[in-house]
Amino acid sequence: MSNPESERQSLFRAGALTVHDFEAAESPHQRLGFAAGPLDRTGLLSLETVTSIGALESLQEEYERLNRVTGNGLPFALHEWHSSWCRQWLNCNPRVQDDLAVHVMRDRAGVCAAIIPMLRSVRALGPLRVCSFNMLGPDPALSEIHSSLVEPGFEAAVAAVIQRRLAATPGWDWVNWSGLSPGLAAALGQHAELLWLEPQRGYVIDLPPSWEELRARLKRNIRESLRHCYNSLKREGLEFKLAVHTEGTEIAGALERFFELHALRAQLTGAALHPDHFRSEGAREFLRDLCSRLAARKIVRAFELNIGGEVVASRIGFVVGHTLYLYYSGFRPSWARYSVATTIQAEAIKYAMACGLKSVDLSPGRVVSKTRWSPREVLYGHAVQFCSGRRTHWARLLYRLSSGERLGLLAPLLSRFERQGN
Repeated sequence: MSNPESERQSLFRAGALTVHDFEAAESPHQRLGFAAGPLDRTGLLSLETVTSIGALESLQEEYERLNRVTGNGLPFALHEWHSSWCRQWLNCNPRVQDDLAVHVMRDRAGVCAAIIPMLRSVRALGPLRVCSFNMLGPDPALSEIHSSLVEPGFEAAVAAVIQRRLAATPGWDWVNWSGLSPGLAAALGQHAELLWLEPQRGYVIDLPPSWEELRARLKRNIRESLRHCYNSLKREGLEFKLAVHTEGTEIAGALERFFELHALRAQLTGAALHPDHFRSEGAREFLRDLCSRLAARKIVRAFELNIGGEVVASRIGFVVGHTLYLYYSGFRPSWARYSVATTIQAEAIKYAMACGLKSVDLSPGRVVSKTRWSPREVLYGHAVQFCSGRRTHWARLLYRLSSGERLGLLAPLLSRFERQGN
């Protein structure tokens, strides 16, 4: 049986935990936290800041427990997602120095109550230096929602702990909070002045027992679209087959076909713009590694629509908890007139129902292909917190400039701060 204290000492000696974090487990003076609140878990919350990939790997059990107790349905809060992301993207841009700052909070019994995954990012050009904390996952659009894991009932204690840590940490200019649940967003606002930005909007279909019930509650436009996508194939004597790949070797092959179809969809003209998010080999390698690891836990679903022996549409999905999260898709433009993208989406929803899942997450982004399903809208809070003291005005100015406001002649200079692909 593993010894948490022995493991903590090993991580400290390896440089994965800071001195402050190690002493926080021993010293009442430096032990940060508040009472656990409404849950029957007494004592204080300790805070450790994990700063190495090796130390992050050791948190798998804590991640799994928090995913269960929070009812998380997003793949972006899984341990494998953060680990694969770090292996592929951490410090991939030579102009940005990123350091892991995964904040892990435990009660007196050692039970993990929260994981706030962050990066400490430093951009420098000549005399200018900008230091910010960002939620883990600022990549070329691959991590769609930057999630934290906070056990229900601990939001106030977690917010107080993280704000105390930030107040004791010198040298940063701003914190970019994103992917916030309503409870954590409200708690953070109690301890600091936050600049609230437009929230990220997600779209979730709560599944009824049958497809017929779901179809009956849909608006006319989507019912007509569904009728067209199925009838247009029948009229020409075409039949489709849906394949759902769940095994590692099958998924590996399906991913390569997905990359091809996703790129073809991006090249389609006369339709809504869909960038090729997997154009770079780094993005493809990230998804290969991630899906290989998640396939071992039966989380990945690779949906493929086959007509006449040809794969004409593909969509990647993740089953997390009781939710099917529908990730990116692709299709052959030559089959666009049959609305194969709608067909594979509908078939994936039917699959979720057949598996007894409770919901389908259509991913963030207010577009017709999602809103026409009359989904439930989910808001993810987004706010910026600036440092206090003499640097506040400077930090606010730099943030406005780097975020695109009043760029003027400084645009070429400040654009070099930004991460490639964003």
